[in-house]
Amino acid sequence: MTPVPTLAPTTPVTVRLLKAPRPDVEYPATVLHDDGDHVAIRAPWFGDAPRDMGFAVFEPGDVWIEHFWRTRWFSIKEVRAADGTVKGWYCDVTRPAKVTADPAPGSRIEVSDLDLDLWLSGDLTSVLRLDEDEFDPSGLAAREPETAARATASLDELEAMARAGGFKALLAW
Repeated sequence: MTPVPTLAPTTPVTVRLLKAPRPDVEYPATVLHDDGDHVAIRAPWFGDAPRDMGFAVFEPGDVWIEHFWRTRWFSIKEVRAADGTVKGWYCDVTRPAKVTADPAPGSRIEVSDLDLDLWLSGDLTSVLRLDEDEFDPSGLAAREPETAARATASLDELEAMARAGGFKALLAW
């Protein structure tokens, strides 16, 4: 088995969220950890203005500690206010991350968003399944039934972990 190239701590990395058919989102981050499967990065909130999501407000000064896996079908983003207070964890159901360790064009993390999300509040009292209304009309179940099944199973897995006390064990490194 060929060893997986890993990203060293403090390496600058570009994160790209593939959101077809919507525009992709790309932003800079710094690597905190990479063990060949689990990659953790630190990134500031990339918006210029506060964004009220209904369950939390994301705003300039917020810091996101984002966790990606090369083998899991989701990413988990711990959201902290500028003062360090945990606002919560935003979870995206995605295809497994593609990580490129290349200094020439720059190291990258790419994930394909599968239109299902989950929010766990910082006090662990609120678990919200998000964007299920976008998943059905996306047509993924008709085009790629196995992928759609993985996506819904991943959302169920995230919800079970959230209701069982959060993601602490999974996010540790």
